[in-house]
Amino acid sequence: MEPSHKDAETAAAAAAADPRAASSSSGVVVQVREKKGPLRAAIPYMPFPVAVICLFLNTFVPGLGTFVSAFAVLCGARTDLPDRHVCCVFWLNIAAALIQTLTAIVMVGWIMSIFWGMDMVILARSSPRGP
Repeated sequence: MEPSHKDAETAAAAAAADPRAASSSSGVVVQVREKKGPLRAAIPYMPFPVAVICLFLNTFVPGLGTFVSAFAVLCGARTDLPDRHVCCVFWLNIAAALIQTLTAIVMVGWIMSIFWGMDMVILARSSPRGP
């Protein structure tokens, strides 16, 4: 028994509805981009040793490494907020440091501070070398 034309249409519709059923040779490229909030995008790209020191400071005194990194912005470190003025980015980092310090009492700020320091190190490793 040969399949009818209607069965072929049903199979094609099912394949279109289920993207997993489509062939992997379709040539579609998917790119995922992380959307950063203003506080996260204000983390400066610092030299690696400075980022490690800020991570160390954030680990033992929540918010201190973030406070130090705010001054790296004033020293010319670039951020993911190129359209914002340097003073605005500086104050965003100061606000992040205050949030980390004030919420350290309930452990949230301490954990946030450590992750913030890890982000500084990750950004320092991924930043391009040179001017």
